Amino acid sequence: MLRRPLLAATAALTLGPLTLGIGPALAYAAPPAATDTAAAPAPVGAAPGITNAQNDRVPEGAAWSEDYFGSTDGVELHADILRPANLKPTDRSPVILSVGPYFAHIGQTGDDGFSQTGPSERFNDLIEGGQLMERGYTVVLVDLRGFGGSTGCLDWGGPGEQADVDAAIRWSATQPWSTGKVGLYGKSYDGVTGLIGNNLGTPGLSAVVAQEPVWDLYNYLFSNGVPRPNVTGTPRAYNSIASLPGMADDTDRYKKNADFEKSNPQCFANNLSNNNNPDHNSPYWQARNLAAQAAGSSTPLIVTQGFLENNTKPEAMETYLNNHTGEERGWLGPWEHVRGNETDSAGRLKMGREGWFDEVMRFYDKNLKGIQPSVIDPNFAIQDNYGSWRQQAAWTGPRTDFSVNLQSGTFIDAGRDTRALATEAAQGQRNGQKWDMENAPPGNSAQARSRKPAKPGNPGNSGEVTDSYVRYSQPVKNDVRLTGTPKVTMQVDVPPGVTSSQVMVRLWDVSPGAQADGSRQAVMFNENVARISGDGELSFELKSQDWKLLAGHSLAVSIGSVDGNGSWIVTPTNQPIRVKQAKLDLATQNPAGDTPTHGGRAPWLDYYLERYTGSIPAGNGTFALKEAKR
Repeated sequence: MLRRPLLAATAALTLGPLTLGIGPALAYAAPPAATDTAAAPAPVGAAPGITNAQNDRVPEGAAWSEDYFGSTDGVELHADILRPANLKPTDRSPVILSVGPYFAHIGQTGDDGFSQTGPSERFNDLIEGGQLMERGYTVVLVDLRGFGGSTGCLDWGGPGEQADVDAAIRWSATQPWSTGKVGLYGKSYDGVTGLIGNNLGTPGLSAVVAQEPVWDLYNYLFSNGVPRPNVTGTPRAYNSIASLPGMADDTDRYKKNADFEKSNPQCFANNLSNNNNPDHNSPYWQARNLAAQAAGSSTPLIVTQGFLENNTKPEAMETYLNNHTGEERGWLGPWEHVRGNETDSAGRLKMGREGWFDEVMRFYDKNLKGIQPSVIDPNFAIQDNYGSWRQQAAWTGPRTDFSVNLQSGTFIDAGRDTRALATEAAQGQRNGQKWDMENAPPGNSAQARSRKPAKPGNPGNSGEVTDSYVRYSQPVKNDVRLTGTPKVTMQVDVPPGVTSSQVMVRLWDVSPGAQADGSRQAVMFNENVARISGDGELSFELKSQDWKLLAGHSLAVSIGSVDGNGSWIVTPTNQPIRVKQAKLDLATQNPAGDTPTHGGRAPWLDYYLERYTGSIPAGNGTFALKEAKR
């Protein structure tokens, strides 16, 4: 086993309180040091670091070192630093930074079985695919508070973690080996910290790449007051990740920091209770509403989002992108929780489009090095539900906004009682299943995967009251794209004594022509639920969407009880809910004249269509879709 130089012993493992101001830089306390009985790489500024020849966990061409710096609340953050091995300590380079919970030396979400300590391999695909060492970039991986080698209590995207992102950017921008230009990179949770960085506007941050993030953290655990099954499983999973110890050959300092939360069990207790408030307007959740906080932000930004995501869904995406005012680009389409470069077992790109790292590096070279690209990439490359790619200057681009009247109706709140799913989620986590943002799609249990969406009930004309009713558009005369974020508003009447029930709204693409039993074939492509707390107006958004209806197809809107497919925890009342004056806000585009761009079909699209295509009762159109002009 490689032995590294020992660090000198000096101070105790505490930092003075720090404050995060608006505008002024953080005032950092001097990083503490501790006696290290295990070997550790020296800081890059003083020594070349550990190379792949010495430790095969270090990417080829890189030299690895570790360092520590302060954040707020006395927290000490740990960083792994990967510098091009051919650079001298005084050579300055731009920094690609990632801040998150998955960089522990022992493994990303558990013990990955390494024989020696080393930097996380989480973004080795970027280091190799983007040729970062050859291009002269420094990579910095920073553990959020409570994770890896950092102290403090985990904070689920809140003010503490936001301060950590700010501190990491400032630290990376002001090191003697840095040019002062920093780009954030991540996917899922460390995509969230990329959005946080953009919102903060910290000096030095010059570009953000955020793949499949959560745009408003509330939506990961709740939908308009209705809990998701991971409402307890996800906090437990992150407590588990924060409990990962240091490795045997980690430094004493790293191992002591890694034990911080285990020595402070209130950290874990708070994480299990603080984020279980179903009120989106509570101070806890408003502090984590990244979409709202993006107002006026301007850092150049690349995002990816799967419209048919089974994990970090396209909720509040439009709000975030509308609030962001800077350079804005993205890959959007019908895929699951994947990276732009990720392939399946058959070697097919899971997003279907080649050139992810080439485009990312043109973006970084432009914004971190000032190199103007020789290839002009589209602002937005978007794959539709037929697997075709187009380019647009903006999302959602030119569109026609309008509202349709869904008329009144009544349904029985008869959704299956799914309170046990919370217990199932917690038990699954204890049995080794992953319920964290990176690994566990909420509602993606075997039961949920095996079920097609429940067929809507009566069309509303028979007089029979079932667990849902449906309203249809007239068939469209030309191809129409539904875009943006639909919003439903309704007046509801509930029986006396009913203080809490639920409603689900789903959108269906209905094919022309009747099947043998008189029903119509349909694909469910959008849905959301909301808690009904009594009589009065209820308004909520569905997911952002990009869905093309072919000429002759209709849009169906079903309104009813939550069908219990494993995506939400509901407690049915079995009482009739009267819906009055319902309307749906929509936006359309005209696909004629789309500008094509390269790309293939996302494999997930076929899986989704198989799972979510079913039969729907026939019905007459009661509203018309406005067909947008080019």
